[in-house]
Amino acid sequence: MDDERRRYQIKGRAAGSNHAGRFERHTRTLIDDGWAVEEELPVLRTQISVERPRSLITYNRSPDLPFDRSINPYRGCEHGCVYCFARPTHAYLGLSPGLDFETRLVARPEAPAVLRRELAARKYKVAPIAIGTNTDPYQPIERDQGIMRACLQVLSDAGHPVAIVTKGSLIERDLDILGDMARRGLVRVGVSVTTLDAKLSRLMEPRAPAPERRLQMIRRLSAAGVPVRIMASPMIPALTDPELEAILAAGRNAGARTASWIMLRLPREVSPLVQEWLAAHYPDRAGRIMSRLREMHGGKEYDARWHARMRGEGPYAEMVAQRFDVSAKRLGLRKSAPPMRCDLFRAPVLEGAQMSLFG
Repeated sequence: MDDERRRYQIKGRAAGSNHAGRFERHTRTLIDDGWAVEEELPVLRTQISVERPRSLITYNRSPDLPFDRSINPYRGCEHGCVYCFARPTHAYLGLSPGLDFETRLVARPEAPAVLRRELAARKYKVAPIAIGTNTDPYQPIERDQGIMRACLQVLSDAGHPVAIVTKGSLIERDLDILGDMARRGLVRVGVSVTTLDAKLSRLMEPRAPAPERRLQMIRRLSAAGVPVRIMASPMIPALTDPELEAILAAGRNAGARTASWIMLRLPREVSPLVQEWLAAHYPDRAGRIMSRLREMHGGKEYDARWHARMRGEGPYAEMVAQRFDVSAKRLGLRKSAPPMRCDLFRAPVLEGAQMSLFG
């Protein structure tokens, strides 16, 4: 039994272990004290710490990504999706990509002010900002923190385009801002639906909204005029990929206009976590799933090469891609959305700065 499971009752968490991050020199091991006394273990609670970022916008040059910049209001994610490819980033904080990733979260309350300052910089050139590409901006702690809403307001006031990816139903709280931005061509939202099976979702994404609730999000966003993408991601071979067509159809029926898919990715610590999860919940399929993934990555569990990391290669990957293309075409779902407007951007005026004579 993993040390963390011997220290706590772990309910509603996906990770089955909490091994030290790859940069740590020491590991923690529990030792039996010899007292044969049964004790009720405390429940593992979510902890939130605060970070004051000096910069917020992160730039990338990845040729297989449709954006070149992103922001993250939080580090770690309470949704706790076992397959999350962002888990390894927690190791940079000296924390475990396992249970720490979903229980020891970092909020960045000064993010809106830092974002406003960076948008106001003379050298800043406008292009769509992505939010939610690492950790979900509408995870449960956003309800109290409100950092995402404040960042969204900064972008709206500046007329800046933004692309959001989320599973969080809390996005509906911000329909007032999102609806206004949509009318100006400044926003699009991607909603990730991994499976339509509520039981599987609860095991795999324990604190994310159920699949039907996410479809309801799509309906409400679409009704407010917000362009929505149904994201069938990640597809897990022999577990969720049989649902691909059904997920796309459900998304289209809920109002999605575009669609995309990504194959399961297992970078660094994600691979042992997912294999541990498969052994616990789907031992009969674990071997087949891992075999398919290695087949798509040249015998490895993960291939970080651009253009190969998202979809894999080989007959199986090509078959899934063809199924997606056929289904999306039949349902009238586009692969790409019209570009958002960048011509409405006006740099924020910082307090104490001289305003333009001509506004």
